[in-house]
Amino acid sequence: MRVYVRPQFWWRAAIVACGVAGLLMGEQRIVYYTCQSNLITLGFFAGTLYWMIKRRTVAAPAPRLRGAVTLWIMITCLISHFLLTHGKNPLPGLAAADPATATLNRSLFLLHYVVPLMVLADWVFFGPHRLVRRRDIPLWILYPLGYGLAIEFRAALVPTAPIQYPYFFLDPTDRGYDWVAGQFVELAVIFAVLGAAVVGLDRLASLGRRRGEGPPAQPVGADPVEADREPADR
Repeated sequence: MRVYVRPQFWWRAAIVACGVAGLLMGEQRIVYYTCQSNLITLGFFAGTLYWMIKRRTVAAPAPRLRGAVTLWIMITCLISHFLLTHGKNPLPGLAAADPATATLNRSLFLLHYVVPLMVLADWVFFGPHRLVRRRDIPLWILYPLGYGLAIEFRAALVPTAPIQYPYFFLDPTDRGYDWVAGQFVELAVIFAVLGAAVVGLDRLASLGRRRGEGPPAQPVGADPVEADREPADR
C-alpha cells in the first residue's frame, strides 16, 4: 500500500507541521499544559507517520493511546476557549497591528484550536474504530489531573519558581486549597464527560462507516474478527 497518496498520511503530516509551527512561533514554556499536550500530540503523530510507512497501513497505532491524546489535546482547546478567554473570538488577534502580538496569537491559535480540531477530525474520520472502551476513561484523565497536582507540589517545594501557577484555577493564593480542591473535582467530572464524548464519537463514526462504506480498515496483522468486535464495557 502506498501510504503517501492516502489522505490519512497527509492529514497527520499536517497535524505535525502545525504543532511544530505553533511551538516554534511563540515562547512556549513546558510548565504550561498547552505546551505539554501539544508536544505529546506531536510525538504521537510523528510516530504514527513512521508506523504507517513501516507497516504500509493507514490505520493509526495504539488506539487507546490515540484516544487519550485526542482527549488531552481537546482539553487544551476547551479550557483555553471557555475558561481562559471566556469564549472570545480568537480570529481578530491573528491580524493584530503589532507584529510580535500577531505572531504570538497565531502560535496560540495553532496550539489551542488548529491542532486540537485536526486531531478530533482524525479521530472521527480515520480508523481504526471501536477499539477503545469506556473503562479506559479513568486512565485517560489521570494525566491532566496529575499535571494539576504536579503544579501544586512544584509551587510548594519551589516557592521562588517563576510562573508558580500557570492557570488561575490552580492558584490557592486568594481562595485557599479548599477552593482548588473543588476545582479539581469539577475538572475531573468535566474530563470524564469529555472522555465519554471521545468514546461516543468513535462509536458513531464506526456506525456511519459500516452503513456507508462497509467495515472499518484494520491494522496490518490484526485479527479482523477480534478488531471489529464491540469491546465489552464492565
